[in-house]
Amino acid sequence: MPKALAAVLRVTMSIDRARRNAVLYRVNEIDVPIGGLPSTFDGYRILQLSDLHIDQILDEGERLRQMVADLDYDLCVLTGDYRFDTYGVYDEAMARMARLVAALRCPDGVVGILGNHDFIEMVPELERMGVTMLLNESLAIERGRDRIWLVGLDDAHYYEVADLARALAGVDTAQPTVLLAHSPEVIEQAAASGMDLYLCGHTHGGQVCLPGGIPVIGNARCERDKISGRWRHGAMQGYTHRGTGASGLPVRINCPPEIAVHRLVATTEASAGRAEVTG
Repeated sequence: MPKALAAVLRVTMSIDRARRNAVLYRVNEIDVPIGGLPSTFDGYRILQLSDLHIDQILDEGERLRQMVADLDYDLCVLTGDYRFDTYGVYDEAMARMARLVAALRCPDGVVGILGNHDFIEMVPELERMGVTMLLNESLAIERGRDRIWLVGLDDAHYYEVADLARALAGVDTAQPTVLLAHSPEVIEQAAASGMDLYLCGHTHGGQVCLPGGIPVIGNARCERDKISGRWRHGAMQGYTHRGTGASGLPVRINCPPEIAVHRLVATTEASAGRAEVTG
């Protein structure tokens, strides 16, 4: 498919523009109302980068590093797919990731999970850079006696090793809980387990879309309305990131690469369904 797409873009003389589009990042700021959020976390900002495929970014990640350095956020989460290919060496991907992580400055650090392009052998290297990797694990972010939970799943799409029950061991789901999953493919289980917010990627929002951002291919076992942007499933809110990088072919059409900042907002249960997106 990438070869066929490249041929079409060359014939239509649009491949150069499509490549340039792949580094024209759009910052999306999303308000996420959460019932019962402690006042100490009201306004808490989570930067989400997903599907970086960083070893094929056109400018080696320079513009991305500059943009994230200018943003204000308390925590950064990386929701998988650091490398472009699914095989072979990944030295260049790790070298570029190290430079990116060095530009991520936030009080609660950087937390990551693996995607379907990633190898388990990458985990020690990412952790040496300062990324806390969650493989069916959790951690609590604390403000005095208050806390929110981050629950990180291993890949559910290709490796099929996501284990939500294991990840939730020791988690108090009565407290605000944010699930990090590479793809929107464990939504039913997550909602049934009481997750408040489900952050994922994988789909790239379609990457090559029809006018209006309508995806042609979603590449995930989920409902079509979960392929891109914010969504809701029962009481659980979710967000499917369009991807910061590109896969298959480093191009974008009608689907800008994304840098997302989720701002948690304290609210009553009755108003938790209302939210705002700016970008």
